[in-house]
Amino acid sequence: MVVLFCILFLAVGCTGLFDERRYETIAVPEDKVYKIEPLVLQSMSKGLSDANEVASLKEPFPELSLKIDECRALALENNLDLKSQLFNPIIAEENISEAEAYFEPLFFSNFSFAKTDTPTSLTLDASQSEYFYNNPGLRIPLRTGGEITLSTPFTRVETDNEFSTLNPSYESDISLSINQPLLWGGGVRRNTHAIRVARYGSWIARARTKLEVIRVLAAVDRVYWRLFAARQELRVRKQEYDLATAQLASAQRMVRAGQAAEIEILRAEDAAAQRFEAIILAENAARDRERDMKRILNKKGLGMETATIIISATEPNPIHYQLDTKRLMEYALQNRMELLELELQIASNESLIDYEYNGTLPLLSVNYTYNINGLGPEADDAYDLMLRNRFADQRVGLVLQIPIGNESAKSRWRRALWQRRQRLAGKRQREALIKQEVLNTADQMEANWQRVVASRKSTFLAERTMKAEQRQFELGLQISTEVLDAQARFANAQSAEIRALTEYQIAQVDLAYATGSLLGAAQIYWEADPEKLSKK
Repeated sequence: MVVLFCILFLAVGCTGLFDERRYETIAVPEDKVYKIEPLVLQSMSKGLSDANEVASLKEPFPELSLKIDECRALALENNLDLKSQLFNPIIAEENISEAEAYFEPLFFSNFSFAKTDTPTSLTLDASQSEYFYNNPGLRIPLRTGGEITLSTPFTRVETDNEFSTLNPSYESDISLSINQPLLWGGGVRRNTHAIRVARYGSWIARARTKLEVIRVLAAVDRVYWRLFAARQELRVRKQEYDLATAQLASAQRMVRAGQAAEIEILRAEDAAAQRFEAIILAENAARDRERDMKRILNKKGLGMETATIIISATEPNPIHYQLDTKRLMEYALQNRMELLELELQIASNESLIDYEYNGTLPLLSVNYTYNINGLGPEADDAYDLMLRNRFADQRVGLVLQIPIGNESAKSRWRRALWQRRQRLAGKRQREALIKQEVLNTADQMEANWQRVVASRKSTFLAERTMKAEQRQFELGLQISTEVLDAQARFANAQSAEIRALTEYQIAQVDLAYATGSLLGAAQIYWEADPEKLSKK
């Protein structure tokens, strides 16, 4: 009674003694989620300045020149998205090990001890007894769905029954039993379903990882060319500013010579200020692209907060390609990892269909047991009799269970059939989308090439026009406004050419991505190494 009271007290009466919060790995203060702090810009600033202060160009920062293949290599080694994705194939491999572990042998041991003291009304019954039982053994699951069990039960019984022949008595047996289902739950294909699904899942994880590698490298290429375009745009705007300051100097000379009105100086100064603002905007855009590149590369010592300037050392090499869209679509259907993933999922569905169909069958299993008995007044006597194999039992049984209706299993089977059809329809839809993506990117690439040709011609003509306007101004036949407008048109034409060149390079990257590959001739072989990942 005292023991029972203590158990009840510990179960419901002293929950305050056990503080489950001590197992929490993080404690969140309430103010952290309920209190909203203000951002005081003055406390975050290094210094204050007035808007009327004259802007000046910043001091030069250290530069790092990188080729596009160097950026790819750094991204493969350091990119955080890729590092996270590389764990998935390793995790999927553990799923295979888990599924295969179902068929590992199992050692078991059932131990029990009982001591009884009960009143009895017959002299044939024992009033007091001690019972000890231990049954160690080995259980071996079979891939056919059956099971082999080998056990050696041992029993010791001591009683006050005066009619007991052996007191105490020892029993030792050896038992071998085999149970094998013939319909439901039977068959290698049914019982290895989980292993097949795990292997398909492992290949899916690898396909997704390859897709992530391609995505990261394509992102590197896109950011690289956008950074190149931002740097070139900054160069153009600085050149435009230099032209504007040169026009200001020319206007000042002509005003001093009495060949032009003083308003020409004001026009040139206003244009120079506008060009300087364009430089500031271009610098900010270049820093944004630079941070994108630093984030993707994730190189130690080249964080997003560093002032190092990344220079794109690889120049675009625009070449016009006459694309064979039919071959491109066939190549894409062979290489896109999304299609491979769908094919693996369909194969997993087919295995599930067989598995669920097996569940619609009735239960019919056969079992066989062979048992060697041993008995004696001592344990050695019982084991000796058992080893002589004088007393043996054999049992054969047949179990039959036929569910009435079995609609639950049939519904699961029909659901697996519909899921397979759904995946097949999804695969056809994905193939159509891939073809459309290839055609769209191929057309975009051709359009961007035409933009390159047109923008180059526009840049050439804008430069000639600008020089002609400058000569007219020097002869006193034109005002500064016309010259400055011509300079702006020349700078804008250069910007358009840079954008066209960049978009043409990016269109090639997009086309390679649409076909499930990478731009260029270099091949890449990725591998998820658990030892290397564990050190990172």
